Amino acid sequence: MNWYVLYTKPKWEKKVAERLNAIGITSYCPTVVKVQQWSDRKKKVEVPLFSSYVFVHLEEKERNDVFAVTGVLRYLFWLGKPAVVRENEIQAIQHWLSEPDGFEIAVTTWQPGDRVALEYGVFKDQSAIVQEVKSNACVLVLEALGCVLRVGKK
Repeated sequence: MNWYVLYTKPKWEKKVAERLNAIGITSYCPTVVKVQQWSDRKKKVEVPLFSSYVFVHLEEKERNDVFAVTGVLRYLFWLGKPAVVRENEIQAIQHWLSEPDGFEIAVTTWQPGDRVALEYGVFKDQSAIVQEVKSNACVLVLEALGCVLRVGKK
């Protein structure tokens, strides 16, 4: 069994994950809490960490079963094959979301384009490319996960 990445309709990530779980397909939609501003109030809302992406855990022969759920558009492909996410990467995301303030980094010597190996935290031993360095944050591209991570002080 592998973890695959589904591409969904915009704003359908949580619905798709719920419906997949309801039909017996293990899915994971990582979410974060964000403060949303309306004209008359602020409210904390839970939003997906990755827009339009849901992870599914299934066997190769079961891949077409996901299309029974409304909102699923296609699989994410990498080099002509469905993208497979390693189990330890899913666990790293889950761990990171359970302890979002559990690490810190020093960005004083990094320059855009540098390749770095993360030495601490939930992404320990992951390779990343520095995309941008700011005074209080750093934007990293985690190649193995195919995502961009902003780390630093709030």
